[in-house]
Amino acid sequence: MTHTISVLLAEDDEQMRMALTSFIATEPGFLLVGAVADAQEAIDLSRSLQPDVVLVDVNMPGGGGARATREIRRRVPTSRVLALSAANDRATVLEMLEAGAAGYLVKGGPVQEISDAIRRAATGRASLSADVAGEVVDELAGELQLRRRRERRMTSRLARVRGLIDDPAGMAIALQPVCELERGAPVGYEALARFDGRPPRPPDHWFRAAGTVGVAEELELVALERALRRLDELPDGAFLSLNGSPSTFACPAARRLLAEAATDRLVLEITEHAPVADYDALAADLRPLRDRGARVAIDDAGAGFASLRHILRLSPDVIKLDRSLVSGISRDRAQQALAGGLISFAEKMGALIVAEGIELAEELGTLRELGVRYGQGFLLARPTSSPLRAAAS
Repeated sequence: MTHTISVLLAEDDEQMRMALTSFIATEPGFLLVGAVADAQEAIDLSRSLQPDVVLVDVNMPGGGGARATREIRRRVPTSRVLALSAANDRATVLEMLEAGAAGYLVKGGPVQEISDAIRRAATGRASLSADVAGEVVDELAGELQLRRRRERRMTSRLARVRGLIDDPAGMAIALQPVCELERGAPVGYEALARFDGRPPRPPDHWFRAAGTVGVAEELELVALERALRRLDELPDGAFLSLNGSPSTFACPAARRLLAEAATDRLVLEITEHAPVADYDALAADLRPLRDRGARVAIDDAGAGFASLRHILRLSPDVIKLDRSLVSGISRDRAQQALAGGLISFAEKMGALIVAEGIELAEELGTLRELGVRYGQGFLLARPTSSPLRAAAS
């Protein structure tokens, strides 16, 4: 015995509704269970009647066809929705398919197409009007597939980053000595986040990933909190240098964390790669911490124009020469000239220069000749988990 297909019609155009009502009511194997003119009515009747197929007009009162489709699919998963429209534009087709429609029919087509679409939908198969088939459908299907893959990637990325935030073992803090170049003795330590995420990735990857899923500030706050716990482990008089974006250092949660620490032992490193929307507001947010002894450093100086703007607008206490400027400086006069200019500028501002990424004795010698007093890099000392032991050695 053939199964009778129960059909609910949602169409606000009276003439079209009457024509479709007459057709469905007389079509063998179909049972018309209702005909409404409003999206909300379609949602409510679908919930109570649970029809096999719902024909939904794309444009109608009560929130439109996309809303009706989403709600019907959410409340009555067994009901299949077919979209009805006078247009076949890509945006509308895509919207309805994304909402959960099993098919898309253009009004004015052959009635047999509607009959076939209802039967196909009732058996779990998709239907698309010939007017939206071919290249348009291929393009829409590809776009849908791309969006879904992107959404899955974002969901997976958020789960991985969230795991790093929530798991105490997901992030560790290593401390790299900042040394006085003449004697090689540590004067401070830069806190560096190290992640146990899978697959293994450098720290910059995880911070960028956190930014793409909207939790960059949260991840940076966790790094700040864990770095501050290491402050008491440092040798007497040594400072702790903390990395953060301008927005994180300016947020109330970070300022509370920093204010509770020994502020006069902190250096706040603002990266060159992070944009600053309002320098005056950032300077005002940092002022209470600086008044209590915290110093501000501009990281990655020489790597791009933004670092120079940061320096000019924030008047930092420390300027850190980027490793791209330090690497090979003993052989490159242009690098020496740029570094010399920054050193001279820093002296006039009363700021200290710290060179990053020193790996060769020749680089160290050139930096000393240029007047750089402080630096860090593998040649001087590698990141450590035991700063007191490293200082003693």
